[in-house]
Amino acid sequence: MSRYIQFAVIRFKSKTAYRFDYFLGILNTLLSFVVYYSIYKALYSGQSYIDGVSFSMVTTSFLISLGLGSAFHKNEMFLQDKIKQGTIANELLKPVNFKLRMLFEDAGEGAFNVVFNFLPTAVIAALFAHLSTPSGALDLILCIASVMLGYIVLWQISFIVQSLSFWLFSVWGLVTIKNVLINIFAGAYIPMWFMPERIRSILHFTPFDSIYFMPVQLYLGQLNEMQVALGFAKQLVWIAVLYVIGEVCWRCGIKRLVVQGG
Repeated sequence: MSRYIQFAVIRFKSKTAYRFDYFLGILNTLLSFVVYYSIYKALYSGQSYIDGVSFSMVTTSFLISLGLGSAFHKNEMFLQDKIKQGTIANELLKPVNFKLRMLFEDAGEGAFNVVFNFLPTAVIAALFAHLSTPSGALDLILCIASVMLGYIVLWQISFIVQSLSFWLFSVWGLVTIKNVLINIFAGAYIPMWFMPERIRSILHFTPFDSIYFMPVQLYLGQLNEMQVALGFAKQLVWIAVLYVIGEVCWRCGIKRLVVQGG
């Protein structure tokens, strides 16, 4: 496992070489928060609550979503580029698990984004915007645990889409569609509190609400013990299901690659 941690460390360090990107990352994250904050401040029009949801809950939700968006980094063209460049065969000969390498490299860049892009924005937001604090230490710990599981869920979905590179010339369009759908249905753009009940009930059977919305609910202390247990169970089940699907796509793709090369 230490070798994979080194992949993450190397990716983290490599990002520190681009100072200009670092400042642009802060600016982009800060502008995203300011735009969202301004839109919802206008929508609330001085009201403290809308449909039982306070303005501080909404701003906190979006700030957390920004943090998760920074942490949930994925190089979604990695596999496609390796296949197009013809270097995938060499990668498979290396004494490392290709999927784990991808996962830890993405995690390394995600850690960089959180430390150098999101945290400065969070500090500025905390100074000028009224944000909700964690409901308790246990809820904060559960939130962090849910974030880690949510990242694996999201990464598995990304890997499945990337695996289609074995059959498609480009997966860029699918990646774009996938990201838009996840950001909408996972509550990254629109908090799920404001979605119609029928849509929320449908999304409850998908992996989407366990990626962004569950960590937000845990942070705010909105889930009881039974809901917390069911939420974590749901994340684990989806990780297992998506892993199996990803493995099938990966193994079928590798066989196809061997046939084309042989």
